[in-house]
Amino acid sequence: MTIILGITASIAAYKAADLASQLRKAGCDVHVVLTHGAAKFITPLTLQTLSRNPVTTDIFDEKAGWQPGHIDLADRADLLLVAPATADILAKLAHGFADEALTAIALATKAPLLVAPAMNGKMWLHPATQNNVTVLRGRGVEFIGPEEGMLACGYEGIGRLWPVDEIADKALAMLKAR
Repeated sequence: MTIILGITASIAAYKAADLASQLRKAGCDVHVVLTHGAAKFITPLTLQTLSRNPVTTDIFDEKAGWQPGHIDLADRADLLLVAPATADILAKLAHGFADEALTAIALATKAPLLVAPAMNGKMWLHPATQNNVTVLRGRGVEFIGPEEGMLACGYEGIGRLWPVDEIADKALAMLKAR
């Protein structure tokens, strides 16, 4: 089963390395797509090594062949998993932006979408973010988290990335249900 793992610009991006590794060990073909901001937190080389596939960092990354890379990934996906998902990516997904590889793949795929948010609690609770979550849920997008706890920004509250083991379990369960 092919999972596209989208990683966005959250401090929790480092946890996506463990997620990619767990999914790979479970027998999934993992293809990582990093937003530009995510690449500030974790390197493509780390994720390429763990996923054993090239990492897409730009909508114009063309690895081979004639078909645009983002369309090829969208077509091959059995699941699109965005973990961690920032408030920015939730807004882009809710409003149909396709300004980078991850958002273009999200618009082009027919695969289910699982989102694991991670952000400051005030950002998560903001009415704009909550509206975007409602819109996405209305389209059938599944969410896991966020959870409460100490946040990287120093606040305590909701916004932490859900435990990686549980995100992996949810992703695998969604693949089995297909």
